[in-house]
Amino acid sequence: MSPELSVVLAAVSVPFAAALAIPMLHRVLGERTGYAGAVVALACFALLGSQYGADGAVELSWIPSLEIALRFYVDGWALLFAMLASGIGVLVFTYSPSYMHGEDGLPRYYAALLAFMGSIIGVALAADLIAIFLFWELTSLCSFVLIGFHTDDRSSQYAARMAMFVTVGGGLFMLVGLLILASVAGDVLGTAAVVDLGGSATTFDLAAILENPDAVREALREEGLFLPVLGLIAIGAATKSAQVPMHFWLPNAMAAPTPVSAFLHSATMVKVGVYLLGRLRPLLVSHEWTLLFATLGLATMTVCAILAVASTDIKELLAYSTASHLGLMVAGFGFATFVGAEAGAFHLLNHALFKASLFLVAGIVAHEAGTHRISDLGGLRHDLPVTAAVAGVATLSMAGIPPFNGFYSKELLFEAAVESVHELGTLGWLYVAVAVFGSIFTVLYSLRFLALFVGDRPTGLGDVHRPPVTLLAPPALLAGLALVVGIYPDVAVRAIVQSAVDATAVESHAMHVGLPTSYSPALGMSAIAIGVGGLSYPFYGRIHDGIRSIPAAIPPVSANWWYDAVVGGLTRTSAWLAPRVHNGLLRTYATWTLAGTCALALAGFAATRALTLGELGIDASPAIALVLLVAVVAAIAVVLSPSHIAGILTLSILGFMIAIFYILASAPDLALTQLVVETLVLLIFLFVIEEIPESDEISLGRVTRDALLSLAVGATAFVTVVVTTDARPDGLTETARHYVENAVPEGGGTNIVNVILVDFRGFDTMGELVVVAIAAISVLTLLVMRGRGEAE
Repeated sequence: MSPELSVVLAAVSVPFAAALAIPMLHRVLGERTGYAGAVVALACFALLGSQYGADGAVELSWIPSLEIALRFYVDGWALLFAMLASGIGVLVFTYSPSYMHGEDGLPRYYAALLAFMGSIIGVALAADLIAIFLFWELTSLCSFVLIGFHTDDRSSQYAARMAMFVTVGGGLFMLVGLLILASVAGDVLGTAAVVDLGGSATTFDLAAILENPDAVREALREEGLFLPVLGLIAIGAATKSAQVPMHFWLPNAMAAPTPVSAFLHSATMVKVGVYLLGRLRPLLVSHEWTLLFATLGLATMTVCAILAVASTDIKELLAYSTASHLGLMVAGFGFATFVGAEAGAFHLLNHALFKASLFLVAGIVAHEAGTHRISDLGGLRHDLPVTAAVAGVATLSMAGIPPFNGFYSKELLFEAAVESVHELGTLGWLYVAVAVFGSIFTVLYSLRFLALFVGDRPTGLGDVHRPPVTLLAPPALLAGLALVVGIYPDVAVRAIVQSAVDATAVESHAMHVGLPTSYSPALGMSAIAIGVGGLSYPFYGRIHDGIRSIPAAIPPVSANWWYDAVVGGLTRTSAWLAPRVHNGLLRTYATWTLAGTCALALAGFAATRALTLGELGIDASPAIALVLLVAVVAAIAVVLSPSHIAGILTLSILGFMIAIFYILASAPDLALTQLVVETLVLLIFLFVIEEIPESDEISLGRVTRDALLSLAVGATAFVTVVVTTDARPDGLTETARHYVENAVPEGGGTNIVNVILVDFRGFDTMGELVVVAIAAISVLTLLVMRGRGEAE
């Protein structure tokens, strides 16, 4: 079944259209606008559901000249992620009116939430590298607005800036990686989606690239670009999905309202990096891939699980646990085996169900109990019995306790880690040990969250009211789905997970999950994690205090410390640099502009190896060589001139030599323009020089700086001319052939140059004539004013 372009476009565009209509809807519906958002999300879910079973690409031309199109690809992996975004979106929009009751800025909140949902669906379905990047960055922009929803709260401002800085910065690294990939793939594929950009074939069609993974991967290795592309994409994915050491932005983002945390920071946005890794896995999977992402994922899983145990706030605990489970997904996709793809894809579904539910439960607790500090909460099962049941299912799923859904995907990760031993040897055993160690802390913090409901009720806790149905129904539905998946995992596998795994795995393989009926190494790992975690829980307080004492004693251990140090350093550097760059002096502006331009140009030439000095040669007649020699001597004489007037007159010699060069090079029109402009500039200089005051003694440092800058500008101009003139193609270009073939029949002339100047490039010639005319009028005006004594 092929996807329908109109349906796919509607699923992506409807949220954006609804976001534009939110201000008008809010005037009519007020706080009930959230229910309108739920209808939009439900419509998107239905549109995506209508494409169930579809597999293929569709496109809408966007920038035809560059072969850039809004290409979309629909398969099991794309539908799983997109339907999670829209499905959980329905519940979050339903939850929001009650939770956000009485808040200001609701139009901004709902508009950003809808735009965010559209961006996530766009990332999931996009099959064009440029479109993926644009939707990717839109998620960061919407997240910035939503995290900073409380605009008068300094912690919200801090968290929003941090999230923007980290995720957008990582996205720029990813963009470079995608552009390199597009360039290499274009030379390999030779498809209709390939465009010639700057002499190199480029394709932005990700679907075409993924259809030829072996050829593209081999081309990347031959060019020595496989590791750079892998590293750049890893940076983008790691920053978006809060992997160590960029995990710190996610707990800070909990300054956002709880529905935002449930939607963005548990189910959708933070999984964008994981989604991209799954999408590119068939292309980039390799030994290096395994070493990078298995290590990164397991390190994040363990570090963030430890930090979750040290948390003092329920949303902070859930944030660190989210980062830990994201590490599990990254590690799953990092393992090259089919089981690794199963672990990554299945846990993406499982985690979305139980973690979104837990965030919404945390919102109920904070909303009804008036606090979200862990130490102030306990025994809530008496006041919130239904919420406690929902939390119980979701928490046991998070802990990986059988038969809840989180158990199956964690079991698959353990199995993938065990299989890696055959390939990696000792390192594989280290992966096994780290996976078990991190899972122990997962059990610990899960039990601590569950203790909020089953523990003793603190004496200081006041009255806790029962939540309204609109707050309770969304997390209950998510927990119910998680429970169904836990009891009947094969239903979820057959419905969506198997097709998602097929899209991310290198080879097809039937997926089977269920409660184990016999012993296996993975089962033993689960038993150790659950058993040790349970036995360690009585010592939770000591473990909690011990972990918290480490960053207090060694501040650089804290990731926030590094962020604050970097941002603070940049702020101080900016404060120091600004008055030195923007000091109101033209000399300073010219220096920075010219130096920056030269540095970028020369670095570009060096990076692309556009110039090889050994290939330089001189091809000039004696007359041209003599003229150029006189120009060089005149340039040196300008520097040695004893006065401003002498320097200007000497500089004019250089300009006139260029005009003579044009004449010798059979370009009389350029020579005429050069002569007129040179004469005008000479007169202007002579008139202005009278008004320039005598300058003071110039310091040696300034002279040295100006000399070095002059050499840099000259070298840049020289290298640029050499590179551009050396880039002539062999034989006639398509443009030249067109001129030759059409000069006589269409231009009516026998001289091709004349026909080009008058007919084919008439506007260019007219521009030159206008320049000559303006220059002549200006010279005449200056002479007349001088004769009348009006120069003053």
